[in-house]
Amino acid sequence: MKDLGTLTYFLGSEVHNIASGVFLNQHKYAQDLISLVGLQDSSSVHTPLELNVKYHREEGDILPDPSMFRQLVGNLNYVTITQPDISFAVQQVSQLIQAPCHLHFVAIHRIIRYLLEASTHGLFFPSGSSIRLTTLCDSDWAGCPDTRRSVTGWCMFLEESLISWKSKKQDHVSKSSTEAKYRSMSTACSKVVCLRGLLAEIGFSQSHPTPLHADNTNKGFITLPHVSSDLQIAAAFTKSMARQSIQFLVCKLMLLDPSTSI
Repeated sequence: MKDLGTLTYFLGSEVHNIASGVFLNQHKYAQDLISLVGLQDSSSVHTPLELNVKYHREEGDILPDPSMFRQLVGNLNYVTITQPDISFAVQQVSQLIQAPCHLHFVAIHRIIRYLLEASTHGLFFPSGSSIRLTTLCDSDWAGCPDTRRSVTGWCMFLEESLISWKSKKQDHVSKSSTEAKYRSMSTACSKVVCLRGLLAEIGFSQSHPTPLHADNTNKGFITLPHVSSDLQIAAAFTKSMARQSIQFLVCKLMLLDPSTSI
């Protein structure tokens, strides 16, 4: 085995070791993606999706060759490894790969134009932070215009460090927003149990119940403290957001630009 020194680049992810912690982003990968579609001279946008936009499966003329659309969806899915702020947008266009239309391709371009400025952002893991697990979860209700199924969103932190997140359409139609939120909590709870077990196996057992920030209370190894809608970070994984909300999300998820923030 050969020692190659300090890790700086791995499978498209750039690793920056600094005094205050470790920073990960995919700036070069995102810039290559921008160049692939010829948008490097385009104007950037402040949000990956238009506010309150809903895309139908059949919306105008179908693309004669969907291969590029599908490739870009795959590329953007890979970018979400270090940029959770585009997770919901990518989840939305991922639903359209079977028969994408020209309007759907415009949506792909908007996400990429968002990366013109946001690609320098990434995940920051501060050194010396504790290993207390915290979770937030949310859902919309009947957000899919074709199936009326809701979208679950959750994100998990070890203290301030974001370590896991998801934006996913629910498997069943919920009859109310309350049912949709409980389905979201159920999914998040399953992930919490898995993560607690993994942390215990590697020597970081959780000595306290894991807070699951949602709209209910319970007792056990998971607690459910209420969090207001304005502060619900997981909402970003269930709907499109305004510019101010995206900026708040980027701050709370510790998506930093190392040249200006650290």
